[in-house]
Amino acid sequence: MENQRISSERSLEKIIKELPPDLQQEVADFAQFLWQTKIKRKKRKLGLTWAGGLKEFRDQYTSLELQKKAMEWWGD
Repeated sequence: MENQRISSERSLEKIIKELPPDLQQEVADFAQFLWQTKIKRKKRKLGLTWAGGLKEFRDQYTSLELQKKAMEWWGD
């Protein structure tokens, strides 16, 4: 099969239907892989690697001031 874009008259569905069953399964497997890795949002726990990262400033600022200061630093 030539490398060319799928035209409107020859849809992806038609092309897949023309493939032998083993290749149709390969297309289905690849589509599932793409969906799992590129489309589906991966659910993961929130990482708290930042926790305690600003503890050196706890005596200088209140928690609200520290939040504001952190936002300033983040923007730099």
